[in-house]
Amino acid sequence: MEYRRLGKSGLQLSVLSFGSWVTFHGQVDDSLSDQLMGVAYDNGINFFDNAEIYALGESEKMMGRVLKKKNWDRSSYIISSKAYFGWRGEKNKPNQTGLSRKHLVEACHEALERLQLSYLDIFYCHRPDRNVPMEEVVWTMNILIQQGKILYWGTSEWAASEIMEAHMIAKQNNLIGPVVEQPEYNLFRREKVELEYARIYETVGLGNTIFSPLASGILTGKYNNGIPEGSRLGLQGYEWLKNRNLLDANLARVAKLQSVSDKLGTSLATLSIAWVIKNQHVTSAILGATKEAQLTENLKALEVYTQLTPELMKEIDAIMGTAPNAPTH
Repeated sequence: MEYRRLGKSGLQLSVLSFGSWVTFHGQVDDSLSDQLMGVAYDNGINFFDNAEIYALGESEKMMGRVLKKKNWDRSSYIISSKAYFGWRGEKNKPNQTGLSRKHLVEACHEALERLQLSYLDIFYCHRPDRNVPMEEVVWTMNILIQQGKILYWGTSEWAASEIMEAHMIAKQNNLIGPVVEQPEYNLFRREKVELEYARIYETVGLGNTIFSPLASGILTGKYNNGIPEGSRLGLQGYEWLKNRNLLDANLARVAKLQSVSDKLGTSLATLSIAWVIKNQHVTSAILGATKEAQLTENLKALEVYTQLTPELMKEIDAIMGTAPNAPTH
């Protein structure tokens, strides 16, 4: 396993990590999640990602039960959670969502309870909240750090301007700013990571723990001939993912990309993950898996990304046609 520092912080994350979005509680049970987390940990993965909204809190409970059973040395792994959407679904009342001090503090306590932990390594603001002053968000996260309930804080799907505003407030008040952003990043969605955040990697030292490196499975090629039963895009409640990603033009590009993976003697999935971690601004790519064979195959991206020559990267760009254009002025 390779480890990368999280932005300018001292924290080292495995370049491949393991997440529970959609899969935990929705597609895997306790025994399978125990098995998959064990395979991940045994292969050097030290970062496990979660959120209050995942399976409305059940995902955190499942991960908590697995961690309790595994009894790994707490200092050997990193756990994250995120707050914004709440976990009560349609039953959410005012203050049970968003980034108010009330919700962030309560969400942190609830996550710790569900995960059966005394602190979170990373706590993310799952989306920006334009109804809450940025000062309130930054101060709250700083208080949670001072109380020892979280060690680092970050953002997810924030604009570069919002991240910089948080850093400006932190600097003015001698507080701790966010060290990490969690954006979507894959061969279809490149704008934020490659263009929007380009300057702030150097200025504030932003780390990235990217999600959806396989674009919800599109980049595995398994949807090229329809939606397989039991797959993510076939799940009830995830129609929005299907409508956003399952486009004929996307599938045609994936089919052409097969020629590159064949050249390297690897799978489309492994190639796509390797492409993501080839970007040194990516601290960690979060994997989601429902089978041990799938996770083991994805881990091969560590070997494949070193084989991605500039020529192959250009070939991938030509096939996909998704490279963002830098502004000319």
